[in-house]
Amino acid sequence: MIIYGDVGSGNCYKIKLLLSLLNIKHRWVHIDILKKDTQTADFLFLNPNGKIPVLVLDDGRVLSESNAILGYLAEETEFIATDSYMRAKKYQWMFFEQYSHEPFIAVARFINKYLGLPENRIADYHNLQPNGHRALSIMNQELAKSDYFIGSQLTIADIALYAYTHVADEGGFDLTLYPNIQAWCQRIRKYSGYVGMG
Repeated sequence: MIIYGDVGSGNCYKIKLLLSLLNIKHRWVHIDILKKDTQTADFLFLNPNGKIPVLVLDDGRVLSESNAILGYLAEETEFIATDSYMRAKKYQWMFFEQYSHEPFIAVARFINKYLGLPENRIADYHNLQPNGHRALSIMNQELAKSDYFIGSQLTIADIALYAYTHVADEGGFDLTLYPNIQAWCQRIRKYSGYVGMG
């Protein structure tokens, strides 16, 4: 299988992390969004939405959207709960990641880390902070109840949320305010097969 992505991107890194945890052989093709690699005709043929990551299976089938790729790769592994309610809870947190977390934490990080906090984006950067902190507060509260988002077992919900959370400081979010998140990050880093971002 081939993955098209940039491991500096949280949405791509979550795929890289799961592949490593599962010890799945793959080829990684680096895509630079700042150089508009996602807008070439070849890439748009794979994903007309022009976004990374993209998974191309050995038989040529293509899958995009990071959390859909996570779900595919984790099928029939310990990273997906077997109980139907717990599977629904996993989806709940993965939807939370894409709609209530990533749009604020990832975008603030992009403006700061990738764009260098240009003057014309400073207002946007500051406007993202309240909702980013709200997402982190919700996560911190949940992690007071259990080690992971779906009880005592690491799942793809954790992997999805971990990707941008563990580098949230690069978007201006002080993780020392969230001790339960910090402890959760440490637990994930101890997993066999763990790889860092980049």
